[in-house]
Amino acid sequence: MSVFSLNLKFLRDGLSQEALGKEMGLSRSDINNYESGNSYPPVEKLLQISGHFKFNINTLLTMPLDTLPKQKLDALRSAYLTKDGGLQVLTTTVDTGNKGNIDLVDVKARAGYMAGYADRGFIEKLPKFHLPHFILPKDKTYRAFQIDGDSMPPIRSGSWVTCYYVESLKEIKDGHGYIIITHDDGLVFKLVYSRIKEKGTLLLVSLNPTYAPYEIHKREVKEIWKFALKFSDQIVDEIAA
Repeated sequence: MSVFSLNLKFLRDGLSQEALGKEMGLSRSDINNYESGNSYPPVEKLLQISGHFKFNINTLLTMPLDTLPKQKLDALRSAYLTKDGGLQVLTTTVDTGNKGNIDLVDVKARAGYMAGYADRGFIEKLPKFHLPHFILPKDKTYRAFQIDGDSMPPIRSGSWVTCYYVESLKEIKDGHGYIIITHDDGLVFKLVYSRIKEKGTLLLVSLNPTYAPYEIHKREVKEIWKFALKFSDQIVDEIAA
């Protein structure tokens, strides 16, 4: 049974499947099929479920909620509800075994990604691969981005960085590397320092000193991904082939 199926049953919390379905505009059979794993909800129904329970889709798909303390559950709901910490609902895909894919976004796909990061059809067409769980923990959602430019040595242009999705800006760790998707700058790879509490901004810093640090407002951020590991372009080409 998938994490999503277990989470839906947990969040139903004793309410009948029919009653929950009426609350969300879904049928009892929809709820039964999702909980049993017989079918998987399309993105529009995932959005309904996400909005009803006030958890990001990524959380519902990957995080076993019944294992979390109430304080953590409240924090996840707070991140969903507040502009201060909440980001957009992430569009993800899974393989036939309901295992999350690692999507590959190369330099050529960047323009399309900026226009279609929330479009399930676009995300489904991206190349994909998997890594063993002893390399990447299974409780997160990953995406691999090809680096363009020389702002973050020793990571050279053309290399790939695999990152995991950050659900809330409150989770940012100062001085760590992140891929940031913004309205104006597109996709950038920088060290990030949070200025959310003081100014509502993030400070973005390059490892190459010829590039000056700059700030962006939290409202500009569409997605943020924390650096997990790097592959050379040759290795990723072999995996993706």
